[in-house]
Amino acid sequence: MSKNSLTPERLFPEVGSGWVPVSIGESPAAVFYDPVGRRHLKMVAAEHLADLVAERDRTIWLSKRGFPTASVLDWDESATGAYLITSTVPGVSADQLDADALLLAWPSIIDTVRRLHDLPTDQCPFRAGLSNLMARAREIVAADRVHTEFLPPQLRDTPAVTILADIESELSNRIAVEEATLVVCHGDLCLPNILIHPVTHHVSGLIDVGRLGRADPHVDIAVLLSNARGTWSDEASARRADRAFAQGYGHPLDEDRLQFYGKLDPLTW
Repeated sequence: MSKNSLTPERLFPEVGSGWVPVSIGESPAAVFYDPVGRRHLKMVAAEHLADLVAERDRTIWLSKRGFPTASVLDWDESATGAYLITSTVPGVSADQLDADALLLAWPSIIDTVRRLHDLPTDQCPFRAGLSNLMARAREIVAADRVHTEFLPPQLRDTPAVTILADIESELSNRIAVEEATLVVCHGDLCLPNILIHPVTHHVSGLIDVGRLGRADPHVDIAVLLSNARGTWSDEASARRADRAFAQGYGHPLDEDRLQFYGKLDPLTW
């Protein structure tokens, strides 16, 4: 069953009417918005239940730590699928900002990432590191389902199997580094998953936390810096933003690890 065929009225009529479809994102979930109640609903068919359970559990975990994110309002599942209803996080997604507005929000984004990564790892029950990422990458490459547009520009003409083989050759070293540097990562820290208050330019919340868990911090940083490059006006501006991130984050960034996760993440969708 495709996500386009999923509707609240069809699978779960008890959630009521008035839901407006939201046609964004790469997940198999059908997403709806309630503009009156300011709620979001995600719905999946039964074969994708585990993905939605992961998002529910991680959203609850993160919100209980006082971190700005959605609140879980309702959940139900049946033989045909499941739905998750959350509060709507106010704000504008960071990918909708122009370069000037993103620059104003950049200090708050840096602070938010640092605070997320400072959460105690021994209190986080979720793994989001290389074992998970590699399993997804191997499956997607084997099925020839790689979104080449997500790859770094210099790799878009390189066969996915070649990119994966290059990643595999570095894996043992990366696993050792990961174990020594674990933090609580968002797992998909692209600009659409960061909400910005339109007046204060502060982060109002992080959303779509279904991949949250313990991982190398460069999992998040590689995605964020790469994704932001689509907003900055030129490469010089992007490099200045990268340097500002490193300074505000408070820990040196490892260019080799950024490149490694920049290659790996696009193979996992």
